[in-house]
Amino acid sequence: MMGMNPRQMKKLMRQMGIKMEELEGVEEVIIRMENKEIVLKEPIITVITAQGEKSYQIVPGSEEVRAIVKVSEEDIKLVMEQAGVDYETAKKALEEANGDLAEAILKLTES
Repeated sequence: MMGMNPRQMKKLMRQMGIKMEELEGVEEVIIRMENKEIVLKEPIITVITAQGEKSYQIVPGSEEVRAIVKVSEEDIKLVMEQAGVDYETAKKALEEANGDLAEAILKLTES
């Protein structure tokens, strides 16, 4: 479709039953995987509807990758006992220490 102006392209797409619209005001898109998240900030998202099916085209403004640290209930309980803290504090310390028990306990008991 090289050399076709945007107006002609839109007309051709309408004739083929393809509708495109851009979503407004999207702040971020998060793609969650088993061990990480990809956060797309201020993306441009185009919704393409063809033959009743929707597709989403996402173009990120910027990208951030975050590791997801999964901690076990046993580890949380151990940190709670050793550091004398509540569940949420123990869980947060373990996540910040990437699951390292000793580091989490030391961090909580040093203060």
